[in-house]
Amino acid sequence: MNKPKVVILGGGFGGLATARALHKSAEVTVVDRHNFQTFLPLLYQVSTAGLAADHVAYPIRGALRKTDIKFRMGSPVSVDHKNNEVKLDSSEILKFDHLIVALGSVSADFGIPGVNEYALGMKTVHEALTIRAEIMRRFEDLCRFEDDTKLSISVIGGGPTGVEMAGAIAELIRGPLKSDKADAAANINISIIEAGPRLLPTFAPSLSERTKKDLEKLGVKVMLNIPVKAIEHRKITLNDDSVINSEITIWAAGVKGSDAMAQLSLPTIGNRVAVEPTMQVQNYPNIWALGDIAGAVGKDGKPLPMVAPVAIQQGKFIAKQIARLIADKPLGEFKYLDKGSMATIGRNKAIVQVRGLKISGPIAWLIWVWLHLFYLLGGRNKIGTMADWTWNYLTFDRGNRHIMDSY
Repeated sequence: MNKPKVVILGGGFGGLATARALHKSAEVTVVDRHNFQTFLPLLYQVSTAGLAADHVAYPIRGALRKTDIKFRMGSPVSVDHKNNEVKLDSSEILKFDHLIVALGSVSADFGIPGVNEYALGMKTVHEALTIRAEIMRRFEDLCRFEDDTKLSISVIGGGPTGVEMAGAIAELIRGPLKSDKADAAANINISIIEAGPRLLPTFAPSLSERTKKDLEKLGVKVMLNIPVKAIEHRKITLNDDSVINSEITIWAAGVKGSDAMAQLSLPTIGNRVAVEPTMQVQNYPNIWALGDIAGAVGKDGKPLPMVAPVAIQQGKFIAKQIARLIADKPLGEFKYLDKGSMATIGRNKAIVQVRGLKISGPIAWLIWVWLHLFYLLGGRNKIGTMADWTWNYLTFDRGNRHIMDSY
């Protein structure tokens, strides 16, 4: 019996989980525009000099070692639904019996003018290095001016990504930058802007309030109930038409499914691919979607969160679905098992919520550290990350304060 050909578009958490679960029962090819997987939950630490960039990237071929899974570096250009073929930007054409779309997400601007032009996103290693370089370059400017010139940094979005970024920047300012040149560091202001009434709206209100207090203790100005109307060069216009200065604006307000949806001619719902409860793309029974790009809903009828555990669970589920088809068995429906949520605010400060259990403080921070090390790919990356964190913790320093962007 010939094994079915499975092409997986995307080498992130979900794509790799699917590939590893399928490789014994199918001929699997993974396609990604990079030759590495990015550990997205720790990108903000690269942005704030807490980690070296190569600690959050792992070679895809290394992750697929000791399997017969093929890898192609490239991006999908189009899908020939009639002939079951996907064309890559390298002009290579891959035939498939099943196509799995796991292309992740990109920043969503919600129609706000200036986001793409003037705000810095944080979805790739390159964007993380750009943020780090901008912070360090503006800090060097302050050191040169030696006056009361201010540097305003704004993080837009009060979800976990925005909270973690704001806290990490505040600790960078209060620690290494203050040690480098205290009077310059004292002139850096950091704000977090959230359109809703509280930070971390998916967490319990008590944890949101604890997060707000922790950020304020770090010197972060927390601005709630303040939608952003537009972003311009070095300034932000708020919904009431007031303007605040912002030399560096970091966009953490939301994401949407990858723009490749349109190129692949797939049906969409909102800004994600429309899928059935079986995780098959609507109207295309041999095409599947998972993770951030898939418009799957939970038992409450709301879209599932764009987080790694969802993608991993969906990837393993789709592998089982394809095995059911091979065995001529009926398909099941995906049910997400929510194992909880967490966010770190800074040194010894984090929150964890698992169903009715709410934890904050040092214990939550240790849980956060352990789980992130557990999911990080590669022994070298785990050791390097632990070494960086240990050095940062013991010395209050961050050794990755390099300006290494394209300038």
